Amino acid sequence: MTLPTSRASEKSIFFTEPVTTALQKIGIYGGTFDPIHYAHLILAREALEQFQLEKVIFVPAATSPGKDAPIASGELRWEMLLAAIAGEACFEADDFELRRPPPSYTITTIEQLAIKHGQAQLFFLIGDDNLPQLPTDISATEIRNRVASGASIRYLVPPIVEEMIRTRRIYREVSK
Repeated sequence: MTLPTSRASEKSIFFTEPVTTALQKIGIYGGTFDPIHYAHLILAREALEQFQLEKVIFVPAATSPGKDAPIASGELRWEMLLAAIAGEACFEADDFELRRPPPSYTITTIEQLAIKHGQAQLFFLIGDDNLPQLPTDISATEIRNRVASGASIRYLVPPIVEEMIRTRRIYREVSK
């Protein structure tokens, strides 16, 4: 006696496509952030949207080569950065440059982040103060000079950063 068989089971051959995972796209935004201001945040937001990044990681430098040492301490700049990006799910910060000896070289930063984030596709973002040929809107130097001269910095930095600068009396000296 023969048992009935299903024609489907006789002819069922399953082909599977190779599983490919899209690389995570991460923006890396290095700088002294002395102080963090709206131009920094606008650039990060634009990069996030234009390049369809999953996130932007802000990496404050201890001291950038070829630049004067920051006016505010690393600790204060870190606190202002965290306050400025609070509530923005796609913005993160990494303080590893502040924890290692200066100066902060871009290539070292990228190498460390490439190891840390494995197979992610990294996009390095730079501020306009690093490209002198770009027209400036807002600059950290301008903000420090305005604070030192008693001028308003409203609409140049997030309100929480403005409050921190005022209450902690940062940038009272004329900037370099």
